[in-house]
Amino acid sequence: MSGKLRGRVALVAGGTRGASRAIAVELGRAGATVYVTGRTTREHRSEVNRPETIEETVELIEAAGGTGTAIRVDHLDSDQVAALAKRIDAEQGRLDILVNGLWGGDYQLEWGKPLWEHDLGKTLRLLELGVNSHLITSHHMLALMIREKGGLVVDLTDGTTEFNLKFRKQTSLPYYLAKASGHLLAIGQASELEPYGCTAVAFTPGWLRSEAMLDHYGVTEATWRDALKEVPHFCISETPTFSGRAIAALAADPDRARWTGQTLSSGQLAKVYEFDDLDGSRPDAWRYIEEVEQAGKPADATGYR
Repeated sequence: MSGKLRGRVALVAGGTRGASRAIAVELGRAGATVYVTGRTTREHRSEVNRPETIEETVELIEAAGGTGTAIRVDHLDSDQVAALAKRIDAEQGRLDILVNGLWGGDYQLEWGKPLWEHDLGKTLRLLELGVNSHLITSHHMLALMIREKGGLVVDLTDGTTEFNLKFRKQTSLPYYLAKASGHLLAIGQASELEPYGCTAVAFTPGWLRSEAMLDHYGVTEATWRDALKEVPHFCISETPTFSGRAIAALAADPDRARWTGQTLSSGQLAKVYEFDDLDGSRPDAWRYIEEVEQAGKPADATGYR
């Protein structure tokens, strides 16, 4: 991927941690100039209250040989996002790749409750963080993107379209609404951007070994398999870098418009673009979740990575 995105300008909104951080790093590694935004800096933490910062993401981009700029932005504040668009325009005169990786709603989640038992304040905040932030960002950034043909918009979600259509009892309805909106954003933005030669997709990682997930299970990336004693199906999990490689490969594909309007997964794109996770495997998490975990079979990733 080295140099394949040279000359391109990317914005990774919410690039503080997880898949979004890895996407920013891999876009930078491939040569793109990457703007990284989020609410957590070394001087200020967001309500998520985790230690990862946008400055650290840029340092990772630079360590990979890329160029990045960290800018603190609350993407629920339209004026801040408008100022960001103006700055990118002034400094670069274009925007080629927009990754809407905004989230931050984990601490608003209430699993195993029907909607009427949820805290309404948490529900509405979760939807603001997971839906409104994406809409506000696209509103201001797409006007800049459509100046050039070939632009790419990626909205991060959780779950393939097919998986999310089968609403399951253990799913939190507010979470489902927030994440399923990614599918509709892909369809709608694809239609609106088509006359301008731009592509819009939604993208889902598999079972992600994010910083927060590793902390939740009390393991590190080096010891993640220790979590299998508690959660055996975690055997299908993948690093954030797998998602980063997926989006970098998609952005470098001159025929990426064939995907427009679709929800894509890391495992799906790995088969097409022939890239691996850091351990040399190609986890196909959503097929595994459907065929093994949801089917009630014993945990066994054989044939799925």
